Amino acid sequence: MPRRFEELAFHPTPMGDLSLRRRHDPTVDVEVYEVKLGDEFLMSSLFTAAEVALARLGLAPLPGTALDVVVGGLGLGYTADTVLADPRVSSLLVVDALNEVITWHRDGLLPFAAALHTDARCRLIHGDFFALTAEPAGYDPDVPGRLVHAILVDIDHSPRHLLHPQHAAFYTADGLPRLARHLHPSGVFALWSNDPPDQPFVDLLGTVFPTVRAEVVEFANPLQRRTSTNTVYVAQI
Repeated sequence: MPRRFEELAFHPTPMGDLSLRRRHDPTVDVEVYEVKLGDEFLMSSLFTAAEVALARLGLAPLPGTALDVVVGGLGLGYTADTVLADPRVSSLLVVDALNEVITWHRDGLLPFAAALHTDARCRLIHGDFFALTAEPAGYDPDVPGRLVHAILVDIDHSPRHLLHPQHAAFYTADGLPRLARHLHPSGVFALWSNDPPDQPFVDLLGTVFPTVRAEVVEFANPLQRRTSTNTVYVAQI
């Protein structure tokens, strides 16, 4: 009989206590992995449709092959795993501010750990995504100033519901152009949000990116016996 609950890892961090938990959910009869920071649930393997959609929607508009991609926020690894499933991708940098999360993957505690850790195209970078965005050197410590084709971000709950107040500068008329300068021509910025589409944020994206849309991603919520939704913003130069 599967164990009902197990705490796989626990770490105090400057942002709050970080924990990785695995539990058996009798409602759907599956093993569920959950990440919690302080009192907030960051991610659950029970709800991954939007994390997968973030990668698919973000890569879909890109022409050509040999794509270089950055993912901001490692989490359980569903976005990164979906990026690597695209045969056009030649390199992936995954940036996470919490080294503990990177360690979970390297220690094999998570479902896609082996795939991310062993794929030669993928590198896990310990760093503050927002601070790296603000710097001209960008995300690749080995190639300062390197441009990429897509930047996919899943860190905050939404542009308004932030994990840390310092992230707020990113979602502004000054912050978004700093991200855009790290993209190749025709490059894509895609952002996951737990909230419904935010028209003022869409309008703000439109001041930086010529093409912008907000995609609503629907998925079954067996715990609440209803359909839930997330939003993926897709903006292209």
